[in-house]
Amino acid sequence: MDGAPVTVAVVASRTEADLIVGMLASNGVGAAVSADDAGGQEPQLQLDGVRVMVAPADESVARQLLAEAAEASQAAEASEADDSSE
Repeated sequence: MDGAPVTVAVVASRTEADLIVGMLASNGVGAAVSADDAGGQEPQLQLDGVRVMVAPADESVARQLLAEAAEASQAAEASEADDSSE
């Protein structure tokens, strides 16, 4: 990563952060997980969340990808809710 890494997401678990890192990587964006949890051995220490970090040059692309993923997730949830109300 060039320059100081930039946090683009803070999530509740290392698992969720790893999924985000994978999604970003599949779109050509290098990302890393940062958590104060003793290397994953003490997940109860993740009280402040788990950060997903990218290079400053990748920040805008990463944020766009995260926004698109959030929109797709909300649309899927809305569709499921519509299906269950019928």
